[in-house]
Amino acid sequence: MNEIRTVEALRYILPLREGGSLPALMDADDDFKYVLKFRGGGHGAKALIAEFIGGELARAAGLRVPEQVFVNLDEDFGRTEGDEEIQDLLQASRGLNLGLHFLSGALTWDVAVNHADATEASRIVWLDAFMTNVDRTWRNTNMLLWHGRELWLIDHGASLYFHHNWTGWVKAALSPFPYVKDHALLRDASQLEEADRYMHGLITPGLIDEIVASVPETWLLQASQEVSPEEQRRVYSEFLKTRLSNSLIFVNHAREVRNALV
Repeated sequence: MNEIRTVEALRYILPLREGGSLPALMDADDDFKYVLKFRGGGHGAKALIAEFIGGELARAAGLRVPEQVFVNLDEDFGRTEGDEEIQDLLQASRGLNLGLHFLSGALTWDVAVNHADATEASRIVWLDAFMTNVDRTWRNTNMLLWHGRELWLIDHGASLYFHHNWTGWVKAALSPFPYVKDHALLRDASQLEEADRYMHGLITPGLIDEIVASVPETWLLQASQEVSPEEQRRVYSEFLKTRLSNSLIFVNHAREVRNALV
């Protein structure tokens, strides 16, 4: 994986009032704008961990995702913001957060109007089933249309939901992922077996370990007071590697559900 850059947040532009985490648009010291995901948000550091791991796995698989950067918030950031809710959020998020490069002019992907080709749709469905991402449905696609035709993936924070109950991770790793029935691109995903072979060529156990090792320790410390950062890293890696080596469980299930739909 590529090295993740760290930037300093300079200016709070506006809140993006979508979802429970209340992300914001901000300027950074590298002269770019980012969608800032706060570790003090409603879903806490676990959402940032899932977002980061999911985004880097998607990038490694050749899918389009905005560049992810670590964003440092100092105590002066957003001081002039008058909204008390936002001020509380900023206060709880001092330190390292996550930013996604802002895709200016991008539009929400509408499954009723926009269509992905079978290859791309199958790879996205595979990735979301692998990551147990419950939040890419026709109601909320978390996909953007940029430059008129390119499909970009955003918002992987609802992935890896096993980490809300650490004791059940082994069973979760072998789950067929029943929520795939609601996936926005399932009908277009007619090449799941080909996607499985393709993904195994790019997502490897070594890559998984490398991505998990890059998760900031401060997020892991905030995510759990009972499970150490070292143990969390071990479980994330083992969960994903177990899921990778047993991918036919979720691939076959997704194929069966799709066949029933079409």
